[in-house]
Amino acid sequence: MPTANARMDPDDPPGHLNVRTVWISDLHLGTTGCQARALMDFLRDVDCETLYLVGDIIDGWQLRRSWYWPQAHNDVVQKILRKARKGTRVIFVPGNHDEFARRYVTHSFGGVEVAEECIHVTADGRRLWVTHGDLFDGVIQCAKWLAYTGDVAYEFTLKLNRWFNRARAHLGLPYWSLSRYLKLKVKRAVSYVGDFEMAVAREARKRGVHGVVCGHIHHAEIREIDGILYCNDGDWVESLTALVEHADGRLEIIDRGDTVWRPASSAAVEPARRPEPVELPEPAVVRSALP
Repeated sequence: MPTANARMDPDDPPGHLNVRTVWISDLHLGTTGCQARALMDFLRDVDCETLYLVGDIIDGWQLRRSWYWPQAHNDVVQKILRKARKGTRVIFVPGNHDEFARRYVTHSFGGVEVAEECIHVTADGRRLWVTHGDLFDGVIQCAKWLAYTGDVAYEFTLKLNRWFNRARAHLGLPYWSLSRYLKLKVKRAVSYVGDFEMAVAREARKRGVHGVVCGHIHHAEIREIDGILYCNDGDWVESLTALVEHADGRLEIIDRGDTVWRPASSAAVEPARRPEPVELPEPAVVRSALP
């Protein structure tokens, strides 16, 4: 569980975490791959001032193919709404799987604000651009039919992953993501992840921000790319990860799959020098109505 770096209130139960900000994405509620129970445990264990839902929260693609909505998924939604009612600022930035929500940008539902994208300012003054990231996926933008086909194949891999981990649990072995292992070992997939990260970081530099927080590729990461702090909060299908900001502005990835706290890189700990902005016309995307 938490290392000494984690900020816990002594009055809280063991394992409880108080942080300034939490980012989670790619929950894929509405699919059998969603690790809703682990996610619910995480939401119970953490308190924050601001919670960002960075896209693919509800999997509209899968729900259109076949309806799947167990009570555990409903519990997650209710827990998020309860957090909003109790004072947590909840901001939903839709992704490609819940793109239907993009028509409601600048609206608020049950205390949850919907934004196309937004800027988060950390406690130490860094400006982070928050976006799901699907706009930098060439397959999504240029061949959506191929993305749908790949989604079906991915769902099959997740089913295989569940069978594999049931066998591991029977043998007393911990959870291990077969799908994540395959993604990181296949040369083409590794190249895809690297290309995506570079594309997002380049756009962040153009916008004159210190860094970017995104999701989409189900690969949690904190690293510096050409002077830009790149943060990916991972997912709740394979890796069970979240990104958190502590009260002093430090960023950290929480890996619930391993039930350990993975410390942030030095790039995240030290405030980054703000890159020189590039003069560009105003982007066509709708910016958040948030301050």
